Formats: sequence, C-alpha cells, structure tokens
Amino acid sequence: MIYQGKAIGVEALGDGIAELRFDLAGESVNKFNRLTLGELREAVDALRGEAGLRAVLVSSAKDGFIVGADVGEFLGLFALPEDELLAANLDTNRIFSAFEDLPVPTVVAINGVALGGGLEMCLAADFRVMAEGATIGLPEVKLGIHPGWGGTVRLPRLVGADNAIEWICGGKEHDAATALKVGVVDAVVAPERLREAALDLCRRAADGELDHLARRRPKLEKLRLAQIEQMLVFESAKGYVAGQAGPHYPAPVEAIRSMQKAASHGRDKALEIESQGLVKLAKSEVARSLVGLFLNDQELKRKAKALDGDARAVRLAAVLGAGIMGGGIAYQSAVKGTPILLKDIREEALQLGLGEAAKLLGKRVEQGRLSAEKMATALNAIRPTLSYGDFAAVDLVVEAVVENPRVKQAVLAEVEGQVRADAILATNTSTISVDLLAQALQRPENFCGMHFFNPVHMMPLVEVIRGAKTSEAAIATTVAYARRMGKTPIVVNDCPGFLVNRVLFPYFGGFVRLLAAGIDFPRIDRVMERFGWPMGPAYLLDVVGIDTAHHARAVMAAGFPERMKDDWRSAIDALFEAGRLGQKSGRGFYAYETDKGGKPRKVADPSVAAVLAPLAGTPRELTDEDIVDIMMLPLCLEAVRCLEDGIVASPAEVDMGLVYGIGFPPFRGGALRYIDSLGAAEFVARAERHADLGPLYLPTAGLRAMASEGRRFFA
Repeated sequence: MIYQGKAIGVEALGDGIAELRFDLAGESVNKFNRLTLGELREAVDALRGEAGLRAVLVSSAKDGFIVGADVGEFLGLFALPEDELLAANLDTNRIFSAFEDLPVPTVVAINGVALGGGLEMCLAADFRVMAEGATIGLPEVKLGIHPGWGGTVRLPRLVGADNAIEWICGGKEHDAATALKVGVVDAVVAPERLREAALDLCRRAADGELDHLARRRPKLEKLRLAQIEQMLVFESAKGYVAGQAGPHYPAPVEAIRSMQKAASHGRDKALEIESQGLVKLAKSEVARSLVGLFLNDQELKRKAKALDGDARAVRLAAVLGAGIMGGGIAYQSAVKGTPILLKDIREEALQLGLGEAAKLLGKRVEQGRLSAEKMATALNAIRPTLSYGDFAAVDLVVEAVVENPRVKQAVLAEVEGQVRADAILATNTSTISVDLLAQALQRPENFCGMHFFNPVHMMPLVEVIRGAKTSEAAIATTVAYARRMGKTPIVVNDCPGFLVNRVLFPYFGGFVRLLAAGIDFPRIDRVMERFGWPMGPAYLLDVVGIDTAHHARAVMAAGFPERMKDDWRSAIDALFEAGRLGQKSGRGFYAYETDKGGKPRKVADPSVAAVLAPLAGTPRELTDEDIVDIMMLPLCLEAVRCLEDGIVASPAEVDMGLVYGIGFPPFRGGALRYIDSLGAAEFVARAERHADLGPLYLPTAGLRAMASEGRRFFA
C-alpha cells in the first residue's frame, strides 16, 4: 500500500498505475468531512513521492462515488469569522489543486452519485469515465451557497460558460447521457465495464496516446471567452436567473458573479474569487436556514427509518372515498408500487377518482417522466370497487370520506369488520381528533391518523397521528407506507388540528384581525408574498376553500377556546354565509376565471367589498412590518406551544412540517428558526407590542425564559 487511512487508500496496481480509492469507514456513503479532506492531502503527498508513478485511477469502494461535503459540518464552519472561513476554504482548495497538479495523468471512475464536492473532485482530474445509471451535479445553490472547491472555476473552462451556468444555477442532478453530451465526462460505459474503461484511459494517457496536459491546461488558465462575449453571456444570464430564483435566493446570481469575476484570471486567483463569493453567501441567514432545513430533513429520514423494525409489510392498501383526495392517494400509492383498492358507494365517485389518477399519470407521460407501459401498470394497480369483497387481503386502509366525525366513525367501524385483525386503519382527517374517531373501533391499537395534504401528488408531507391507544406497530407501518409513497412522514400526537392546521389557523386569526382593522386584503397578500409565502392569506383561503376553513376554524375554536374562539363575526364567516367558497365556487376573496391551460386564475372582484365592509372597524395605520408581525406572531407562538405541549418531538419536526405542509418560506427555515433569526428576546418584545390583539399574541413562559437566557431552538 502506498497510503492507508480511514477514508482513503492508495494502492499500486502495477505498470506504474496507482489507485486512490475512497471508502469512508463506518459510513454507507463517501463524503468530504474533515477526516477525508485531511487524508486526501496525505494521499496526494504520498502519490507525489511515489517513484515510477505513471498514472492515477480514482475510484470508490461504495455504491456511489462521493455524495459531497459533510453538510453536518457546515453550520459550524459558517459560524467562523469571515477571514478564518476564507482561509479554511482556500486551504481545502489547495488540496484539490495539488491533486490536479500531479505530474502524471489522473482518471476518475464515477460509479454512482457524485454531487457537490464529489463532482468537484472529478473536475480536478484530467479524464472522467461515468457508469450508466450514475448521476452527477452541483446542488449547492439549494443550500443557499455556490460551489466552493473549484466548481465555478473548472466547470466553465471545461464545458463553456453557458453550460456551467445552467448546471450550477439549476442545482439539478444530471444523468450520464447528459453529462457526456455537455462534455462534463469523457466516456460513459456499462457499470461492469467502468473499471476496465478507466484503467484503459490511464494506460493510454501514461503511454502518451492521450495528452493529459492538453486536457488540464484550460482549467489552469483564464476562461477562453472574449471580453465582449463574457459580458453578453454573464449579464444576460444574471437577469434570467434572478427572475427564476426570486429575490430571496441570492446564491444562483452570486454564482454567476463569481464566474464572471474569475473569468479573466488563472486558476489560483479564480479559486480565491470563488471562495470570497462562497464566504459572502455562507454568512447569510438564507444559507443558515437552507442548510438547517437539509439537516432537519436528514433527521426526519433517520427517525422514520428507525421505526422500520416495528413495521408490517403493506402489500395491498385500500382507500375509502374516491373523490379528488382519494384518487390522489390511490395514484400516489400505485405509481410508487403498492397496489391499492379504491372503494366508494357510488359508481360516479369511482370514475371521478380513477379519472384523477389517470389525469396525473397522463401528465407524467406527457412530461417524459413515465412511459406509457408504466402508466398502464400503475392504472392496473388501482382496483375500483363498490364492495368490501377483497378487503380481507388488505394490509392498510386509508379512510378519506367527508370531514364529519359521525360519518367517519360509521365508515371506520364498518371497514374494521371487513379486514383482518392485524390490518391498520388510518384516517385522512385534517382536524378531527383521532381519539374521538377511535371510540367507534374494537381495535383502536390498530388505528392512527394519516393526514395527506392537497394536492396529494405535489405535497411532500404526511402527518401520522398517534392516538392514546395507537400501537407502535400501527405508527411504524403507516410511516413505512408513507415513505414508500415518496412522502415525508412526521409523527405527531393527537390534538385538534394536529401540527400543521393547529399552527395555520392562528395565522388566519391574524389575517381576520387585520381585516377588522380596515386593512385591504390585497395589500396583506402582497406583503406576505414579499415576505416569502407562495400565496397571501386571502388567496390561500380561497384555494383551501372558505367552507373548509370555516369548519376547521370551528374545530380549532372548540379545541382551544381560550385563544382561538372569537366572539365576533369574521370575514371567513361572512364569505361562507354569502356562498363565496373560493376557487371551488368561482368567488371568494377573489373571483376565478379559467386560463388557457384550464387552471383557475384569480382576478379582482369588486363585489366582495360589500360583504366585507360591515366587518371593518376603525381603520388603523399599520406599516408593512406591522402586517408581517400581526400575521407571523400567532403562527410562531402556536408552533412553540406545539413543541412545549409535546405534539411533536423536536424543533426540526415543527419547522419541516410547516415548510412541507403549508409552504412556510424555506429561506426562513421554519417558524422556530425564524424566531431564532430575530432572537427570542426581540420576538417576545414584538409580541408584547401587539398584546392588545388577544391571547394569540401571548408568549409562553418557556419562550420568555429562552429570551431572558439568550437560548435558541437550534444550536
């Protein structure tokens, strides 16, 4: 062995060829953590001193190549003073440059995923061979930063500025065919031929048949693009990318700026410019929030996987109620490989549910994401039925009938008599207590909530609700089924509204208070959309349905009367009584027209003024900042209460539930991270300034203690 560490080994293969192999001990994947980077430095030093060396093959002993940097170390690094962070990043770049400067040709065999720093390692080599089925990419912009180990320097010099901008600013993963077409890799082969092909390149380069120095040279020089062409490429790209990314996500545009500034310099100066851009982004609140979300997501996945030991297999599922929601659940189950029965009591409802599934599958075929053959397979996996004839074979049933406790109890009691004693029953209720519904069952231990969000195929979250008598097997099985459906499950304890709706309705409470203070709802929508929400509260209520919101608000008022029960008539009440139910009825706060694509488009509707005018009290002069606080304070405070009440187990689950469930602005990281960004003391002070608005604005004792002690939800 030339070198042996815990993450990297270097072995002589004969004929002057050495293999540098990544194999991080104790991990299922390779990643660049402090250990791996330190060993890469030592391995490169060892190769430089190896007598008779003619070429280096770089490979991975794991199923993938390198997934990137260890994101778990990011927040600690980002907290360093700017000069220390810059120095640390430049030191890492010297390791990659030392590898690139080895006096012999280097070839990387990309056997699986190579992302971020993993791809940057590949770009530092002279030649790249990729296995069919492998994927590569530079996803750093999704974490609020841009590549920092040479990605913005080497990629444009290899494949041109246009292609590099698309890859870096898009942050997407790319398959082998795309990588070969663009020129990121030099060859694509079947996985079983990867090593042989890479070794062949090593020999040909070592023998002088391939000029590795000619391949290396462009990466060491300035970008081969005339000054006027640089300006045209980079300036036009900045405008387009800024429009796509929006004002809250600066990383894509900063990546272009880094590429542009570095274009007229050789590698080492260009890498310094890149590192300066990275440091600027890394010190931002956006990067901290997006990295925090990534880590939260990893924590959720870890928790969900930890339940696998108690989970039962779900080979056949069923959904009761074949409406839009039931059809969406059936589609999601079938397209992810679990056959499902779709039951209703009416034939026309079955056709509606099947039509919804067929429509969603058809869109995937149109988009090239699904073959016609796989569409047929998925449709065949949905079996419509008007009876319980096949329910004896069902492992898990999702009840998705009308949001009425009596109806749900009757349906659940009926299906319990038709399934095996070990079958799991789950209710798709959005607000009704799981314990209340369990009162109708003989086996409440096999019952839990499984709350999907609409539209099912787009919303990533599923709340799995634990009742007082729910067994661990029921929770584990439901979580595993949700994961198999491609969803992110969060386990929450039973209470009115569970996590997401319990937190959402105080937000709507802030909205109706603003309306009562004479603030126009279009202005509120604009302010909250600028804050980062995908749609303002009035538009959101129209999409949810005024009738749905009216019902849920009553449930929440009954569950938490001390702060959610209002003794005055709200805008939601007025619109509901006027039959203005939102998109579903064509009128709510807004009116709705059908666009060319057949989708509803909101337009201003002057007639709503007559409905809302009697509700407005004495107008108040409020700034946009006041509007944000009046909307956000009750939402965040209810999120704190959910954590303190034990409805969820961790701050990560609170924040991910809100980001995935209601579109909380990801760049703000979630409700609890938003409090952290302001500081608990400042947040409490803002709440106290609006104390006249009622108990929704009252900070908890625990939050006051955090404020006085300077503590945070996230370290």
